[in-house]
Amino acid sequence: MMFNKTVLAAALAAVFAAVPCAQAQTSKEFDELRQEVRRLREEVAELKKSKPADAKAADASGLSERVEQLEIKAKDAVVVGDIGGGFRIPGSETSVHLYGYAEAHAIHDFNATAPGDNFTNLAEQPLSGSGALKGKTKLTAEASRFGFETATPTATGPFTTKLEMDFYAYCGSECNRNRLRLRHAYGEYAGWLVGQTWSTFMDLDNTAETVDFNAQLGVPFSRRTQIRYTWGDTKAGYKFVFAAEDPEDQFGGGSANERLPNLVARFDKSFDWGGLNVRLLSHEKRDPAGFSKRGYGIGAGGSYKLSGSDMLMATAASVNGDFDNMIGSNGYRSDGTKFLFDRNLGVALGWAHTVNDRLRTNVSYELSRAHVSDEFLALGDANRRLQQLHANFIYSPIKNVELGAEFVWGKRSTYQSGDGTMSRFDLMGRYSF
Repeated sequence: MMFNKTVLAAALAAVFAAVPCAQAQTSKEFDELRQEVRRLREEVAELKKSKPADAKAADASGLSERVEQLEIKAKDAVVVGDIGGGFRIPGSETSVHLYGYAEAHAIHDFNATAPGDNFTNLAEQPLSGSGALKGKTKLTAEASRFGFETATPTATGPFTTKLEMDFYAYCGSECNRNRLRLRHAYGEYAGWLVGQTWSTFMDLDNTAETVDFNAQLGVPFSRRTQIRYTWGDTKAGYKFVFAAEDPEDQFGGGSANERLPNLVARFDKSFDWGGLNVRLLSHEKRDPAGFSKRGYGIGAGGSYKLSGSDMLMATAASVNGDFDNMIGSNGYRSDGTKFLFDRNLGVALGWAHTVNDRLRTNVSYELSRAHVSDEFLALGDANRRLQQLHANFIYSPIKNVELGAEFVWGKRSTYQSGDGTMSRFDLMGRYSF
């Protein structure tokens, strides 16, 4: 019995001495430590039961108190969380990850600057002969952002949340846009997502990285409050996604009177060489006068790994009557009795090349092509075709710092009023945490 007590005391001393190092333990190691504490408590309990009444050895109550102290310290320790770069909240099973970056841009336009935005806005690029002032320099840090995400384990998988904001509020050229703006706010559990995040109709995986902060042309781009369900097999590399999303247009002064949400369905499949997806959209536009019209969209995208350092990407979509779900679209117009839709086709092609672990480069070409009726044009001119090219280098001199340089060219062609050309250079510095 004395031998067992000696072994137990030595084990307790070793575990207790390890407590100050608990902050450096991983979540798995920390759970193993807690299990060891529970085992030692059970041995102490057994020791109390088997100890003779007249034993002179040290009372097991002292060992029990030391184990209780160990449990308290272990409970309050901050350890590595279940999210990369995160930590577990003391006294909780929830892991938290804080992140963000400060980002500054120095932008110079060689031609005229489109109104209402510091970043690219080719759909409103001034036309040749308009008399717009050429040559403008702008420095801004409004693309900076911050956020946090959490993960809490449950019996059927983790429950996760995300909240993210930046300082790029859309309010046109008449106000200071350096205001806090909500980007993402959602919870996700067992395949269900509820809250605001990227539209399910978007193709984030198959568009090249740009230094410019705005979305590329010819692609769906919006964040929408939604209810989304995802079902698939990670090992097999496929998933089906279905979503009901907020129908209000965020851009173009769109409508806000729809009776039904946007409905989206998509299928994604990954392969060793890349991936493919197919997306379907159904949306409604409704006038305060009471008339409405339903529109549709279809999209597909894919990527192909040329090598370990080269990737080709392509995405295409055809959408009628929606600003957000096709950047560059003329959207829709109303003559007071019915809606007139732009049947827009968008394409984006990209190439991403990794030079080394510090330097990467991207090139992308985007096209937005309108198809409108004479009735549509009778209500005003419209963009016929928009083309845009991005070419950039992004360099990381030290960890968490990225420096980018990008040349952007674009051409706007209208049905009735002529053409306009954009040419700009964008320098970026990003400092992440």
